[in-house]
Amino acid sequence: MMKMKRLKIYLLAMLPLAFVTFSCDEEDAILEQQLKDNPLPEAPSGDPGVLDFSQYVAIGNSLAAGVMDGALYTDGQNHSIPALLAAQFQISGVGGGSFNQPDINSVNGYSGPGPDGQPGTSDDQGRFLLSLALAKPVPTPGELPTAYGGNKAELNNFGVPGMRITEVLSPSLANNPYYARFASAPGTSTVLGDALATSPTFFTYWLGSNDILQYAIGGGSNESLITSAQDFQDALSQSLGALVQSGAEGVVLTLPPYVLLPYFRAVPYNAIPMTDANVVAQLNAAFSGLNRALDGLVQVSQQSPLVNVSQQEADRRKVSYALGANPILIKDDALVDFDRPGGEFDILLALQLITPAERQALAPYGQSRPATANDLPTLASASVLGTAVGGNAQALVGITVPAADNLILSASEVQTVVGTRAQFNAIIAGVVAGINAQSNGSITLVDVQPAFADLFGLSPAAARFLIDPSQGTNQALEAMGEAAAAQADGQLGLEVDGHNLRPDFAPNGVFSTDGVHPNPRGNAIIANLIIDALNTTRGANIPHVNVIALRGIVATDL
Repeated sequence: MMKMKRLKIYLLAMLPLAFVTFSCDEEDAILEQQLKDNPLPEAPSGDPGVLDFSQYVAIGNSLAAGVMDGALYTDGQNHSIPALLAAQFQISGVGGGSFNQPDINSVNGYSGPGPDGQPGTSDDQGRFLLSLALAKPVPTPGELPTAYGGNKAELNNFGVPGMRITEVLSPSLANNPYYARFASAPGTSTVLGDALATSPTFFTYWLGSNDILQYAIGGGSNESLITSAQDFQDALSQSLGALVQSGAEGVVLTLPPYVLLPYFRAVPYNAIPMTDANVVAQLNAAFSGLNRALDGLVQVSQQSPLVNVSQQEADRRKVSYALGANPILIKDDALVDFDRPGGEFDILLALQLITPAERQALAPYGQSRPATANDLPTLASASVLGTAVGGNAQALVGITVPAADNLILSASEVQTVVGTRAQFNAIIAGVVAGINAQSNGSITLVDVQPAFADLFGLSPAAARFLIDPSQGTNQALEAMGEAAAAQADGQLGLEVDGHNLRPDFAPNGVFSTDGVHPNPRGNAIIANLIIDALNTTRGANIPHVNVIALRGIVATDL
């Protein structure tokens, strides 16, 4: 097409001048008539309603900072939720001012050290791309973040990857390299203080994810990563109170249902394929000793008060393989540890029901069981399952050796995540309601949960229970559960401008390749939820972000 266009221009230049002049006049007339019949669309405009967007600040974690694909990098930062919102606020009539972010100035960012385990070396890893050939995310070369070189006093985006809600008030957050690079006075300043120093007129506040999500991502292996309800409420009340007292109005978002994220759904619980009948037979023979020992504990339980193991408990711990997809063998720390000193396995030995060699062989399986559909393997487990431990080809993770607790969010740990997140959302709703009662409604609460229920194809009943596990004993959670149930249609994906966008990191998905953070399209959907709330409750008329015009994931053929 380009060559044909150039050829046309060249031929026109060869025509007599008079004919060219005549043609131009005729062409102008045709264009004028076409414009009358098909006028060009007017530039978008909007209205701020009762709000003042002239000095907008964003406070949040990696979701506000623009992390995608496991790293903070330039393109992701440019498509952060606050950056997308600020662009809409800058549309004529809305009144938004300039919006400055602490630019990372890195194409790939930094997701972690490479194989040598040393940060700052040549094999550092950056953002992940979706490999179409391997059907999995693969890392790019990365680089450690450097200090922000711009004017720190003019910043608007105070999103800090990894920040917990209690850290928004803490100078110790300077230990976080992403805050240290743009803190006004590292070791003394706080995120909240830096944001307030800009004299904000409007804010978005989305914190609280890392106060339970870090626990979940780590497979529920470290309970110290869960913020207490009291600390959560205190930090939220203090930070939101200070923002409103400064004269700013703003938006606070609820926490989404994390257990639905691709990070917990990409790897199925039965991710162990078996295609060789001989291998199946060998594995079942190897586990026959464990299975006999479990049945032995049931028999001992019927004769001695020292042991209390039901047949149901024994059966859930037994290991048996078959051709096809098999459950991952996992460690579940919620189980009684049969391998503890003086425990059930030792009792079997003392009763001479097993030999010392058999007792030793049982050691790895004191808290093991095959996974069920209620367990959620993490995305991190994908690179570990089936690998040999210490080079031993017989010791395979998730097959003959239980997958470690940090690789699997077990059923009991799922309940902890669901319950704690719901508790935090109840606190968010309560604190916002209390501040609004004293400030004439300065804060707009945006509940993202109904959109997630719709996106992930939940049934109304599943949405109601997931959002409100208290089953109606908390009024705020009950209302959130009903709202989610009303929007849950049971259809996987979200329809946007005729496109079905999926809840994963496939080419038509809305998540980035890390399985936790949205891609630009996902961020735009969240930005539009905020815009809808402001248009509905604050008298604004802010145009939507064009979701489909933005990219999804970044793929590579390699």
